[in-house]
Amino acid sequence: MRKLYRSASDRWFTGLCGGLADYLGISATLVRILTVIAAFCSFGTTVLLYFIASLLIPKRYDHIQFM
Repeated sequence: MRKLYRSASDRWFTGLCGGLADYLGISATLVRILTVIAAFCSFGTTVLLYFIASLLIPKRYDHIQFM
Protein backbone atom coordinates (compact mmCIF):
# COMPACT_ATOMS: atom_id res chain seq x y z
CA MET A 1 0.00 0.00 0.00
CA ARG A 2 1.35 3.41 -1.01
CA LYS A 3 1.41 6.33 1.38
CA LEU A 4 0.87 10.00 0.54
CA TYR A 5 3.83 12.28 1.24
CA ARG A 6 4.66 15.90 0.46
CA SER A 7 7.43 16.09 -2.11
CA ALA A 8 10.81 17.44 -1.04
CA SER A 9 12.08 17.82 -4.60
CA ASP A 10 9.01 18.79 -6.71
CA ARG A 11 7.70 21.72 -4.71
CA TRP A 12 6.75 25.37 -4.98
CA PHE A 13 5.34 26.10 -1.52
CA THR A 14 4.94 23.04 0.65
CA GLY A 15 5.33 20.16 -1.81
CA LEU A 16 1.73 19.03 -1.41
CA CYS A 17 0.81 19.23 -5.11
CA GLY A 18 4.03 17.45 -6.11
CA GLY A 19 3.41 14.68 -3.60
CA LEU A 20 -0.22 14.32 -4.62
CA ALA A 21 0.78 14.14 -8.30
CA ASP A 22 3.35 11.46 -7.51
CA TYR A 23 0.78 9.49 -5.53
CA LEU A 24 -1.80 9.69 -8.33
CA GLY A 25 0.72 9.17 -11.13
CA ILE A 26 -0.14 12.39 -12.98
CA SER A 27 1.66 15.62 -13.82
CA ALA A 28 2.37 18.01 -10.95
CA THR A 29 1.53 20.92 -13.27
CA LEU A 30 -1.97 19.52 -13.77
CA VAL A 31 -2.49 19.19 -10.01
CA ARG A 32 -1.27 22.78 -9.49
CA ILE A 33 -3.60 24.13 -12.19
CA LEU A 34 -6.56 22.25 -10.72
CA THR A 35 -5.67 23.55 -7.25
CA VAL A 36 -5.62 27.17 -8.44
CA ILE A 37 -8.94 26.74 -10.26
CA ALA A 38 -10.48 25.12 -7.18
CA ALA A 39 -9.15 27.95 -4.99
CA PHE A 40 -10.91 30.56 -7.11
CA CYS A 41 -14.15 28.55 -7.34
CA SER A 42 -14.35 27.73 -3.63
CA PHE A 43 -13.86 31.28 -2.32
CA GLY A 44 -10.75 30.31 -0.34
CA THR A 45 -11.86 27.02 1.16
CA THR A 46 -9.34 25.14 -0.96
CA VAL A 47 -6.53 27.37 0.33
CA LEU A 48 -7.49 26.57 3.91
CA LEU A 49 -7.66 22.83 3.17
CA TYR A 50 -4.31 23.03 1.34
CA PHE A 51 -2.52 24.44 4.38
CA ILE A 52 -4.23 22.03 6.79
CA ALA A 53 -3.19 19.10 4.57
CA SER A 54 0.34 20.51 4.42
CA LEU A 55 0.50 20.37 8.21
CA LEU A 56 -0.91 16.84 8.45
CA ILE A 57 0.87 15.07 5.56
CA PRO A 58 4.53 14.27 6.31
CA LYS A 59 7.37 15.33 4.01
CA ARG A 60 9.28 12.65 2.13
CA TYR A 61 13.05 13.10 2.53
CA ASP A 62 14.47 10.10 0.66
CA HIS A 63 14.49 11.89 -2.73
CA ILE A 64 17.05 14.53 -1.76
CA GLN A 65 20.68 14.19 -0.81
CA PHE A 66 22.03 15.96 2.23
CA MET A 67 25.49 17.47 1.99
